[in-house]
This record gives sequence, C-alpha cells and structure tokens, in this order.
Amino acid sequence: MKYNKYISNAVPVSEIGLGAWQLGVNSGWQSMSEKDAMKLVERSLEYGINFFDTAPNYGLGTGEERLGKALKNVDRNTIVINTKFGHTDSGITNYHSNYIRESLEGSLKRLQVDYVDSLIIHNPPAQYLDGNKNDHYEILERLIEEGKIKAYGASLDTSEEMKLLMNTTNAQVIEAFFNILHQDTSQAFSMAKEKEVGIIAKIPLDSGWLSGKYTAESTFQDIRSRWSRQDIQTRATLVNRIKEITNSENNLAQTALAFCLAFDAVATVIPGNVNTAQLKSNLESINNPISEELVQELEEFYRDEVKDLNLPW
Repeated sequence: MKYNKYISNAVPVSEIGLGAWQLGVNSGWQSMSEKDAMKLVERSLEYGINFFDTAPNYGLGTGEERLGKALKNVDRNTIVINTKFGHTDSGITNYHSNYIRESLEGSLKRLQVDYVDSLIIHNPPAQYLDGNKNDHYEILERLIEEGKIKAYGASLDTSEEMKLLMNTTNAQVIEAFFNILHQDTSQAFSMAKEKEVGIIAKIPLDSGWLSGKYTAESTFQDIRSRWSRQDIQTRATLVNRIKEITNSENNLAQTALAFCLAFDAVATVIPGNVNTAQLKSNLESINNPISEELVQELEEFYRDEVKDLNLPW
C-alpha cells in the first residue's frame, strides 16, 4: 500500500480507501449482511487500507454502525474516518446549519469514536458553498476547536463548486466526482494543491461502468435504474472507446483507478467494493500505474468525445 498526505493533522491515508456505502442495510444498491460487512472492513485493514468514507444515510445509519463496530478495536491514531452532513439517517436531506452538531453527534455515537478526521457537507446545493453567505463554516470551525473534527469540506461534482468553496472557506477536504468519464473537477486540482486541500476521488468506476462489466444491453433494478436506454447505450459506446485506447479489456477497473491515482492532487480513491474479491482486484491498480502518455490520451478523449455530452451520473 502507498500513502499520501490528507490533512495536516492526520496520518497519511492509503491511496485506495474504503467507500463504505455498501456496509449498511438496503444501501440503495444491494444489501450486505453484517458478517460480510465486518469481513470486508477486516480484509481492508489487512491490505493496509486506513481511510474509511461513510455517511449517516448509508443504510440509514447502519453503515456507520457496522463500520464503528468493525473498527472498535483498531488503534484510532492509525485510521482516518470521513463522514458527512446533509443526507440524514432518516433518508431525508437537511442542510440547515443548526443541524450540523446534531448530525455529527449521531455519527460519532454510531461510529463509537470521539472525533472524526473530516466532516464534509454531502453534495450540497450551490447556495451552501459560499462561506461569506453561510454560517455553516463558523460552526465547523468551532467543532475543530472542540476536537470533534480535524477538518471539514464538501462532496462536490464540478470544478466551479470546488473553487467557490476553496475561495470562501478554510475547507481542507473535498470529495470530488472524478473518473475517466467525468474529469471536470480536475480543473480545480491545481488550486487544491496550492491550498493544501486533500482530494478524495469518488465514484472512480462511474457506478460500475468502468469495471467493464456492463454493455448496451444491460438493465438495472437498483438506483441505477435512473438511466434511460439512451444513457446506457451512450455509456456503453464510450466504455468501448476507452477499452480501445487503454487496451485493458480484462483490467479496465484497475486502469480506471490508476488514472485517478495519476493525479498528485488526489490523496485517496474510494471504489465501492461489494466483496473481498473486488477489493483485492481494485488494490492491484496500485501496482499497475499507467503512463503519463496514456493519461494525456484519456484527457484528450474526455475533451474531444465526452465533455459536451453532459452524462448523467
């Protein structure tokens, strides 16, 4: 495992982290038993993963509860936990500043910890990103002073959102939607490096498309049923082009993760592993970096063939 700087007062984080949405009950994709959830976290630790990303709404609180149970006997000083505010454990959204403390206290209780390393606002509407117009960030600063969090930030989908947050707050963390098919957020990576903001690359496999297992004929019954038949056909065509460019028919997921890791602004990448076999396979991306030339080809592919399509996530 390789480790990168995340925030100034936390241990370096593993390049591959564990996106823990799948640990809870009825996560919106598929359910996992508590036994399997515990095993997945245990194997992650054995492989050197020390970064864990969760949220109150993952499994309506059960994701945090299971993660907390799995990490209970681990030295707290060796792991980094990121949780969120905005999507609640009751399945609704609440971005009001007066709910931040209540949300965090609920997360701390479920995770069985005294603090989290970072607390980020979970895909907020743009109106909440300007630190000059919201009191959220004053409250987050107080939580740092109280030792309940070490850093704060937001989970965002565009470079403009990232720049607004970094220009108007003291955010130290951004969870950015970034993968081969969604590269807009990379336009803010240089600012993140300059301001020493840790980047978590989320949805690096584009909800499974960059694993290479879906085709134009694929159908979905879970949260991915939001895609229209045209959306599916478009993505399938683009994935085939990526396979041609990368020559990675059998290891597309590893190539996709290696692409994210090729950007030095990225501290960690959080693929959603649903079993230990996927976990082990995804970790192989660390040992198979891609060349600078291939990174440039994939950037050109995005600019020329993808950028203007406005793909729904």
